[in-house]
Amino acid sequence: MKFGVSMFPTDTSIRPEVLAAEVEARGFESLWVPEHSHIPVSRRTPWGGVAGAPPLPDMYWHTIDQFVALAYAATATTTLRLGTGISLVAQRDPIWTAKEAASLDFLSGGRLLFGVGYGWNKEEMASHGTRYPDRRALFRERIEIIKKLWTEEEAAYEGSYHRLEPSWAWPKPVQRPHPPIILGAAAGPRTTADLADLCDGWMPLATRHDIAGQIDRVRQAVAEAGKDPGSFEITASGAKVDALDTLHDAGVDRVVFNLPSQGTEVVIPRLDMLAGSIG
Repeated sequence: MKFGVSMFPTDTSIRPEVLAAEVEARGFESLWVPEHSHIPVSRRTPWGGVAGAPPLPDMYWHTIDQFVALAYAATATTTLRLGTGISLVAQRDPIWTAKEAASLDFLSGGRLLFGVGYGWNKEEMASHGTRYPDRRALFRERIEIIKKLWTEEEAAYEGSYHRLEPSWAWPKPVQRPHPPIILGAAAGPRTTADLADLCDGWMPLATRHDIAGQIDRVRQAVAEAGKDPGSFEITASGAKVDALDTLHDAGVDRVVFNLPSQGTEVVIPRLDMLAGSIG
């Protein structure tokens, strides 16, 4: 298995370039950075959209822009993969997102892992003009537009929500045909269809989603879509050290551990502990 770490970089935590250098030095394959543009103070949607969830930690509204943080991480490293974990595509402009992601992949020498998701915060989405019931359809169209902008010399698109007239957009990503698109969500029927049709990997939450019980079904759907299920990567996000053997036996390809969104005095000892557990 490959091993990565994830952290909300904020205005008070360890800086992303400092963290990235420390992560790479300890042999981890990847660094993942979540995103939230803002958090409306009403807090009508509970954390993760789960009823009865604890109060939302303030790192959610202090987080540094995802692509800016990963660009800083890229400058401090040479081999570390740079993961968006996850990018909230349903509330993002797809043309700008394609440009930002392609630019990061180009400047980093092909190190982007494009983790994506539907999102859960209804108020945050509404501020971006996204209706919660439309998020899956918007996600699908926007991923299709992004892939066209990444791979075609003259990209065009006609959908129910979006129209892109024939357009030029460079740089193209270094990775061919494009950076891996990895969807983070529970693998219900609609998500499984998106995984098979649009994506190159699945990133469930190790502590919430039924990974072992769904891997075979997801890979079967990928095969039925005419893709190689062996090249479709399963990433267990938010994994615990004591679950590594179980995840390995289930067929997980990559494990991502969460780091606290704090300073070096807390993060580095935690990183050392994780590195020791996988060494």
